[in-house]
Amino acid sequence: MDIHALRAFEDNYIWLLREGRRIVAVDPGEAAPVLRYIEEQSVDLAAILLTHHHGDHCGGVAGLLQHQPVHVYGPAHEAVAGVSIAVGEGDIVELPGLPASFRVIDVPGHTRGHVAYYGQGALFCGDTLFGCGCGRLFEGTAQQMWASLSKLAALPPDTLVYCAHEYTLSNIRFALAVEPGNAALEARAASVAALRAADRPSVPFQLAVELETNPFLRCSVEAVAGAASRRSDRPLSSGVEVFAALREWKNVFR
Repeated sequence: MDIHALRAFEDNYIWLLREGRRIVAVDPGEAAPVLRYIEEQSVDLAAILLTHHHGDHCGGVAGLLQHQPVHVYGPAHEAVAGVSIAVGEGDIVELPGLPASFRVIDVPGHTRGHVAYYGQGALFCGDTLFGCGCGRLFEGTAQQMWASLSKLAALPPDTLVYCAHEYTLSNIRFALAVEPGNAALEARAASVAALRAADRPSVPFQLAVELETNPFLRCSVEAVAGAASRRSDRPLSSGVEVFAALREWKNVFR
């Protein structure tokens, strides 16, 4: 099975899982890029996977279903137009026509019912985990997002993370402000800058790299917790407190 990236809007990725002439679209915020791929590659749409209800992730569903009626898998705890199979924690999605299955992981925080799909060594996590960052807390709580990120951090370190936005370079700027002495982070900054200068994506990336460089996954590291405490002007005694302080800091970081 191959995985292809289609660009949408300013910085979205629509992920296509392909086996032969069949594809599955993950978070198609726009129909047009997928329809162009279908026409140019002479492939058939087999299914759609959705992580959450935001329009830049599901706005293309109606247009795709007009072209090809297929099953749409989406979060059970959110109302998303077009979803025909609602999924939640522990469900297994067998992709029609593709030799692949994915386990559903509930990851609330960015939205109340956000889900991720894990399988074949790949994680499709929507707007929960980004390169060197995480999603904003639009509907969920810091406690929920911290628990969700902890679930993802526990996956095998060689997992390839397919998030839905090209935010890595800007996220690295914040990460360096939090942990300026992190050599792995400095090396990643140079690598990602070169990729983006060549107009190449920074996604996917290995979870192992996130564990070394993403401050939101490193809340127990002394340097990260210390930076968050200084920013908050008070001692922070738990991972979720450090996470909440980092997320608030990132919200206003420029």
